[in-house]
Amino acid sequence: MKKLITVALAAASVAFSAGVAAAQGYPSRPITMIVPFAAGGPSDAIARLLAQSMSNTFKQQVVIENVAGAGGTTGAARLAKAEGDGYTLLIHHVALAAGASLYKTLPYDTLQDIEEVGLINYGPMVVTTRKDYPASDAKALFAKLKADGNKTTAAHAGVGSNSHLCDLLLQQTLGVKFTEAAYRGTGPAMNDLMAGQVDLLCDQSTTAVPQIQGGTIKAFAVTSRERLDVIKDVPTMAEAGLPNFEFVIWHGLYAPKGTPQATVDALNKALQAALDDANVKARFADGGTQVFPAGERSPQAHRARLEKEVATWRDVIGKAGVSAGN
Repeated sequence: MKKLITVALAAASVAFSAGVAAAQGYPSRPITMIVPFAAGGPSDAIARLLAQSMSNTFKQQVVIENVAGAGGTTGAARLAKAEGDGYTLLIHHVALAAGASLYKTLPYDTLQDIEEVGLINYGPMVVTTRKDYPASDAKALFAKLKADGNKTTAAHAGVGSNSHLCDLLLQQTLGVKFTEAAYRGTGPAMNDLMAGQVDLLCDQSTTAVPQIQGGTIKAFAVTSRERLDVIKDVPTMAEAGLPNFEFVIWHGLYAPKGTPQATVDALNKALQAALDDANVKARFADGGTQVFPAGERSPQAHRARLEKEVATWRDVIGKAGVSAGN
């Protein structure tokens, strides 16, 4: 028995030493960061900002790979199937948690097949319309949306995306059903909104704010409890007459399950450095979002938040009776 224990301890020691040795040489080649939505959207913009900083930290290029489709689950599946060596990462938002209940079947287990690296940023959505939409303020907008019903065309970045979830909550709150136009990402959805091809889009402040400031679209309300400094004249949903409506989005960085802890720690350290960079913070602030406090960026804090969000959206989606149909 003593001999078996000694052998087991020796094997564990060898495995630990191998993991440390691998981490000490990590990374020795470029890293791929998957963005589960189309290029040009908010997640893509955030990923590219972080990738630049992390590339400088690691002295290795962090390459963005856009794997759009199925509300971000296609990209998540790509990560779950990847080798847990730290060379394939995923940046995703709250839709990762919602997808666990929204989709009947998934090729991965959200809480079992993905390793949390750290939380990134959080912020609200902005309810926006095409520039010539006939409403002067949020109360007028909501009244018209109620009256028009399915005459309203609402764009979103695919079933399960943040914009889709925000759209679902808005429809439930107003008691209406829009005609939905699904895109492969917020970028193309925003392009069609600016072109006047659709009426409505709930977009992340990261990409909505520049268009609002440029006057290419109209903004009516933000989905947080407080107004955004960068668009101070845009009221909150509560101020606009919907006191119970709140939707805050957040991003996190992930690795495949089984990634060595030393590698996860190295990734978290590089992520922390990026989020502490004054330029990165300023870019986030310009888009109406902010980085998580340093004490909330650990893999453990990230895990706790993901578990909580999976449970929250299981309840919301269950009550709504919504399904992605696969």
